Amino acid sequence: MSSTTTQSGLSRARRGLAPGGSGAVPGKRKSKLSAQATRTFFWLLLPSVVLLVLIHGYPLIYAAIQATHDGDLLQTGNFVAGQNFATVLTSPAFWKAAQFTLWFTIVGVFGSWLVGLGLALLLRTKIPGGGTFKVLLLLPWVVPIVVSSTAWNWLVATPDSLIPSLFRNLGMGTPLFLADPTLASITVMVFKVWVSFPFMMMMISAALASVDTTVYEAASMDGASRWQQFTQITLPLIARSTYISWILMTIFCVNDFPTIYLLTGGGPVNATTSLVVLAYRTVFQDFATGPGVAIAFLMTMTLVVISVILYRQIRKSSVE
Repeated sequence: MSSTTTQSGLSRARRGLAPGGSGAVPGKRKSKLSAQATRTFFWLLLPSVVLLVLIHGYPLIYAAIQATHDGDLLQTGNFVAGQNFATVLTSPAFWKAAQFTLWFTIVGVFGSWLVGLGLALLLRTKIPGGGTFKVLLLLPWVVPIVVSSTAWNWLVATPDSLIPSLFRNLGMGTPLFLADPTLASITVMVFKVWVSFPFMMMMISAALASVDTTVYEAASMDGASRWQQFTQITLPLIARSTYISWILMTIFCVNDFPTIYLLTGGGPVNATTSLVVLAYRTVFQDFATGPGVAIAFLMTMTLVVISVILYRQIRKSSVE
């Protein structure tokens, strides 16, 4: 009896069956369920993928066609391969716009981050009317950009505006903030920081809220100064959120059309013309679709490179 049972068990083992099972292989059953779940997931995901391809893929392909042709808004024109890109890359206007875009992005990203960081740290302390103060700080971001740019134009646009009049009454001359190329560039960058710092403040506040306060108590007991706590605890712990906010703000700055166009229109003498404003002018005012779309492609490739670099920093900070 025992020999028969042993042989039966060996026979079942050779066939891959469980000793007391019903004949089904658990591994095969799991594999079958996994394959079925994968098929279900695929069919549920397919409509969204098709919709995304139609919404984003078709315009991208059509833009690539336009970038390699010498047409306009009505006709595709003749195939010119990379001539549009060569024309753009050898244009002084492109490099001037690229230089302004670079400075606009640097000031916009790091300026708004520094202001947002300072205010986020301030809001962690107990100040009178902290809730009301926080709501007021969100107004530059909440108010429509058309309203904000109109208000800033009222403040600085003409010699009789409020701020130039204040300078004049203080005996400091009458600065033309939107007529002087240098002052116009500075004004646009400051305006960008003004409308962007609430976003950074919210990102940093959310990151700071997740930091355990006992870490600071332990550091204080070990004799760490406020500056050491800030540089060695606060900044490393919010690094992941910081890199994410930098990626998003870089994209916002490079692609920011209304902030510049509504405030200065790209002037004076193209001093505040960014790449996106230049692309708009090239396509819709000069009717040179190929070079205009080529500028947009170059912007996109630059943003992809910057995003990849910062994303690697995000992964590195997550591992640490």
